[in-house]
Amino acid sequence: MKHWLLAIIVISSLLLINCKMTQPQENCTLFVGTYTDNGSEGIYKYSFNAEDGQLTQKSLVVKMTNPSFLKISPNRKNLYAVSEVADFEGESGSITSFQIEGDSLIKLNAKSTMGEHPCHVSVSENGNLVAASNYTGGSVVIYGTVENGSLSSDFQFIDHKKLDTTKTSHAHASQFRGNNLFVADLGLDAVRSYQLQDEKVVFTHEPSLDMVAGAGPRHFEFGQDGKFLYVINELNSTITVFKRDKEGFIEVETKSTLASDFVGESFCADIHLSNDGKFLYGSNRGENTIVIFKVDSETGELALIGREGVHGDWPRNFSIDPSGKFLLVANQKSNNISVFKRDQEQGTLDYIHEIELSSPVCLEFP
Repeated sequence: MKHWLLAIIVISSLLLINCKMTQPQENCTLFVGTYTDNGSEGIYKYSFNAEDGQLTQKSLVVKMTNPSFLKISPNRKNLYAVSEVADFEGESGSITSFQIEGDSLIKLNAKSTMGEHPCHVSVSENGNLVAASNYTGGSVVIYGTVENGSLSSDFQFIDHKKLDTTKTSHAHASQFRGNNLFVADLGLDAVRSYQLQDEKVVFTHEPSLDMVAGAGPRHFEFGQDGKFLYVINELNSTITVFKRDKEGFIEVETKSTLASDFVGESFCADIHLSNDGKFLYGSNRGENTIVIFKVDSETGELALIGREGVHGDWPRNFSIDPSGKFLLVANQKSNNISVFKRDQEQGTLDYIHEIELSSPVCLEFP
């Protein structure tokens, strides 16, 4: 009897193991924003395999013009997309709110960005505020949200054109951090910060983080819960590191993103830290690479590991998948998305495959 019982237990265990091994691999959704002047029609959806890095099941989920930047809300229930145009309700771009239903997007409403060619959108940590940066308009608009994530009628407007009469403002990335809103202005060569009180911008004097003339700050990342700030500069292909002290942020160093023997024009685009904060990545349009740095946890300083060719032309935004095992790159001019396996111990990248898509720009995982 005992032998039969033991046999049943062994067989049951083997069947259980076999069931687990034959379970389908877990997939997640990837939303892709595009420019629509080259055959693309709007926002696309893919199924991403978190085991082998394959992208499949492409479908168009939203038809809209130039959804060049997307952002998922912190609660993963909403997606916000800018339309990088200059003719929405006059001379303006637009921002649209969507509800995420599975791998579908349900439009809630759309609002004017109060400026031309919005190129970026960000969401506050509690999801109550959404900011859109107008590149040509040189301004930022901030909308409140209501319970379902749609944009409210209340808004605030920050006009950077008035800050400097000798330069032309090009507001780019913005990011909410605690009680502040930070805005990188490519034209003013500065990252501006604004205080928030009761979720309203307070226009008091805040110190500006100034780059060298012609640097062109574009995107930025905070490290170690705000202790460090990493700014990628589009025009002179550098990354500037800041460290927070009692008085604010002080500059630590500036590193080139290009190889010393590179010849030709190149412009930085996007920047991301790995999920564990140990590695920093930046995209180079022209050199067509992802540059890789190791981050010193004590000083925030960067040590160059190397660079990886993107298997495409003009890498715009890129994204590290939720597992941290893969890095995906949107190559605008070569009309493809390339996928790399990421060594989580060394930070290096190994090319896996690519898929075709006209003018991909922004990659967002819910």
